[in-house]
This record gives sequence, structure tokens and C-alpha cells, in this order.
Amino acid sequence: MAENEWLIRAPVADVFAILTDGWTYGAWVAGASRVRDVEEGFPQPGHSLHHSVGIWPLVIDDSTTVLQYEPLRFLQLRVRAWPTGEGQVEFVATDRDGDCHLVMREEAVKGPAAAIPHSLIDPILRVRNHETLRRLALLAERHH
Repeated sequence: MAENEWLIRAPVADVFAILTDGWTYGAWVAGASRVRDVEEGFPQPGHSLHHSVGIWPLVIDDSTTVLQYEPLRFLQLRVRAWPTGEGQVEFVATDRDGDCHLVMREEAVKGPAAAIPHSLIDPILRVRNHETLRRLALLAERHH
């Protein structure tokens, strides 16, 4: 499982306001190109956002579904980008003197990407997720 962490210079509430607003997904998730729809009820478990990944003309339309959600602490998502497969992503937030320490974990769980050994795919996920957390931090810190 690939794991990244970041100290975001903003309160946990500000970070979770972005994490749980499905319409912001395209602004901070590296690889996401746009959000097409967010189901009413998102980020409650079972609700999805519908996004596109890639660069035109190689764009894949798919969805991300909430598996677990504990406000201001934990968000677990099932991310889809077929034909590459599906992944599971977790965000765990901890307050650090008014700032947000955020841990992001991701692993491929289904499809061709899940067949790639962790020793090969985890470094790629860590690089992408470093950029994802950097973008998330920029958004949260700008609003703070």
C-alpha cells in the first residue's frame, strides 16, 4: 500500500471541507480532468461522484464511491478508472496544533493494476499522491 503524509497549514475542518466537496475533486486529484456529477448525499457511504481521468482525447469517464466516512477524521473511497482497474484510497486526518496532519493511503484492488507487484506500483502511486496532497494543501491553505 502506498502511503504519503503532509502537514497542511490549515485546520482539519478546512481540509475536510475540500475532501468532502465532490465538485473540487478535479482541482486537487492528480490525473482527474473534470467532475461530471456529484450525487446528492455525497460524502455519505454509498454515494458517488462521477469524474473523468486523463488528457483529451484519452479520457476515461468513471466514478468514485465513498466506502466509509467519519467527519473530520477519516474518508475511504473506492476509485475507479477502468480499464486500468479500481483502487482504495484512505485519508486520515489528525489535528496538530491547529494544522492538519493528513495521511493518504492507496492500493490497487481490482483489475490489471492490482496484478502489478506493490514494489513496482507503490512508488508510482506515491509520486502521484505527493502531487495530490500538494494541490490539496494549496487549496486548503489559500482558504485559511
